[in-house]
Amino acid sequence: MTNGPVLIDLEGEAQPAPSVAQAPPVPDAAAPQGQAMQAAARVVAHKPSALTKWFWGLALAVIGAAVSVWAWDFAASLLTRAPILGGIVTGLLVALVLVVLALVARELAAIGRLSRVDGLRRAADAALVDEDLAQARVVSDRLLSFYRGREDTRWGSERLRERAGDQFDAAALLNLTEDELLSPLDAAASREVEAAARQVATVTALVPLALADVLTALAASLRMIRRIAEIYGGRTGFIGSWRLTRAVFVHLVATGAVAVGDDMLEPVLGGSILGKLSRRFGEGLVNGALTARVGVAAMEVCRPLPFSARHKPSVRGIVKRALGGLFSKD
Repeated sequence: MTNGPVLIDLEGEAQPAPSVAQAPPVPDAAAPQGQAMQAAARVVAHKPSALTKWFWGLALAVIGAAVSVWAWDFAASLLTRAPILGGIVTGLLVALVLVVLALVARELAAIGRLSRVDGLRRAADAALVDEDLAQARVVSDRLLSFYRGREDTRWGSERLRERAGDQFDAAALLNLTEDELLSPLDAAASREVEAAARQVATVTALVPLALADVLTALAASLRMIRRIAEIYGGRTGFIGSWRLTRAVFVHLVATGAVAVGDDMLEPVLGGSILGKLSRRFGEGLVNGALTARVGVAAMEVCRPLPFSARHKPSVRGIVKRALGGLFSKD
């Protein structure tokens, strides 16, 4: 015996089930290696105080003087006790001094070449701001001289010499210089950035060892910065590499480009990273994207001409080419 029809309310069941991708992120889901690189960027970009510079300068001077006096006394006493052995040691010390002087000369030459690149970029900026055609021609001629003898710019140099006289505007001349002379260098630098981003993303995703991803990201970024400088003609030694790295990180901090997250990667790779990938793979993609941003900043710092709107590299495009095929999408 029934009491009549039973009405069942199905309105609540018609609601779609909540998506995992829409869930709030776990508080500790941020990539630790990305945070480490951001912290390193801010530390390197911090300018030391004058007192700190004086401290290190005086400390190095005192240490150098002490080592020099000790080496002199050692060689002199050895010459007195054992002339033959003392002569050999003295010759070794002289050879060491000559090698040190050669290293210092190479460092100074590397710093001078980096300063020359900076000077070219500042002169180009001034020519564009003032619309000074004469200054733009000087910059173009200096760039032709700077890249003389390089095979990868030989064809572009010839075309630039043929067409430079037909330009009667500073921006047009520098754009032509950019098209003919720097385009192959930009392509090579972009490939270096993509390779570094892929390496960092792969190691982060596949190597579970603690600190391996952090060390890989920092080492790959430093090597990438050095290679980009060499592509654009700025040879670097130890001190030059440090100054260049600091300039890149200063540029990153100044432009606010030391952070990257799922909001940038989602339109590049499709869907939600947190919803489609494991945490480890997501961290690899985030760290690879951060490496790409460091690479773009290095290109802007090392390039002897400022990027025009047509040639300015896109971080999103580099990330898509470098990381888009690493992990399959659903």
